[in-house]
Amino acid sequence: MKLSIVILNWNGVLLLERYLPSVLQHSGDTEVIVADNASTDGSVAFLKENFPTVRIIENPVNGGFARGYNDALKEVDADVFCLLNSDVEVSENWLLPIYKALDKIPQAAIIQPKILDLLQTDQFEYAGAAGGFLDQYGYPFCRGRIFQALEKDEGQYNDTTEIFWATGACMFIKRDVFRTLGGFDEDYFAHQEEVDLCWRAQNAGYKVYYVGESAVYHLGGSTLSNMNPKKTYLNFRNSLFSITKNLPRRKALPIILARLVLDGVAAVRFILQFRLNHCLAICRAHLSYYRNFRKMYKKREKANFILKYYATKSIVWSHYVHQVRNFNILVKD
Repeated sequence: MKLSIVILNWNGVLLLERYLPSVLQHSGDTEVIVADNASTDGSVAFLKENFPTVRIIENPVNGGFARGYNDALKEVDADVFCLLNSDVEVSENWLLPIYKALDKIPQAAIIQPKILDLLQTDQFEYAGAAGGFLDQYGYPFCRGRIFQALEKDEGQYNDTTEIFWATGACMFIKRDVFRTLGGFDEDYFAHQEEVDLCWRAQNAGYKVYYVGESAVYHLGGSTLSNMNPKKTYLNFRNSLFSITKNLPRRKALPIILARLVLDGVAAVRFILQFRLNHCLAICRAHLSYYRNFRKMYKKREKANFILKYYATKSIVWSHYVHQVRNFNILVKD
């Protein structure tokens, strides 16, 4: 089984300088590729001078996370792709548990390792933590992270288990699965495209797994921080895209209506926090969703829809009303 590590880069020369050495040090003879999204900061020249063993794929434009990987992976000949953020530091022997899981769990089409915070290494990191899930309204959360509440890593998620979605910060996906699904949806540009990909994968009969014996350390927020309104815009809009595409009509429409109301509540909360830019970002997200509704509806999968896509009815209610901050005490449905 051939595996290639593909790191998407856009004006991240400082991140490559800092974190690429750990990938090369701890990945043995595995092919390492940097897919550059038309950077203007000298990233390509830096790589050629300092990391001559790293293969470079130069994308002609910055198409974001989705198109960037779609374009680059067309040129990668491997059985399994490892999509790795440029701000990730890997650990020793991090690939061995992944290889074992791919060998022992043939139905595993997508795998995610444990994602820890690079700055607080005993704490889970926001983007993926110990594997992703959805609530009934399509809001994503993770084992080890519910909204902004992050758990400490005390070995509670050292297992190998099925999850609903794997983070794009470090995702292993079989080549044939990626190509069968048509890759990422480029209309997402960035954020939650991995949720959509995993959802589509499961609609097509594939499985997504988490392997806790493998750990990487993610800096996070190096492209867009959680305080950036653009990230709010993309997350709210793209979540609505995913619901529209991946549920049968009789389930999707009531949930979309409920989401529009809940998103409105979130917008009011931003106003009360004096974060007007984030409120406006939600408004723009909804307007973009309305403009793209017909397009997203036409993308709906023809395969059977999985009906039990959620782990709990409302993560919003559990977290903000019942003050649930730990995945293991969350009421599962």
